[in-house]
Amino acid sequence: MASPLLIMRHGEALSGFPDHQRRLSDSGRREVSIMGAWLSAREDLELTKLRVVASPYARAQQTAALVVEALPSVVDIDTLDIITPDDVPEAVVEWLLGEADDVPLLIVSHMPLVAALTGLLVEGRSDYGVGFATAAIAELTGEVRASGCLSLRRLTTPAEVES
Repeated sequence: MASPLLIMRHGEALSGFPDHQRRLSDSGRREVSIMGAWLSAREDLELTKLRVVASPYARAQQTAALVVEALPSVVDIDTLDIITPDDVPEAVVEWLLGEADDVPLLIVSHMPLVAALTGLLVEGRSDYGVGFATAAIAELTGEVRASGCLSLRRLTTPAEVES
């Protein structure tokens, strides 16, 4: 079995353009901090081995940095140019197939990509994705990180963690 794949939508962002420079709002930083604390308390994940990959957009980089702050064993954030809002999920799956699957992986990206990617990995179709609240994390498990080969174990939102 491959290590868990976590797909996270960035926290709430301020409006404005250019899109790639939009930053997290105060509420977004709070949401991400909640999810970082939730992740750090997870004893069922090998967090000492967690790899974090984020979109190059400012709000995704900020989200990844806040999550990493809560996980002292994680120090690096890799930037992946193919996980911006309008990128195609098939390219991400192709990338996943070339990556080691023996370490847990957290991908920090955007809607609509996070929904389409989750749908493609679970259902084999990118139009079957799930809705992601800001800062939500989908946890996928399975034998191989390929189209239609994973199961959605859970989708967790900051509101659920707080309550």
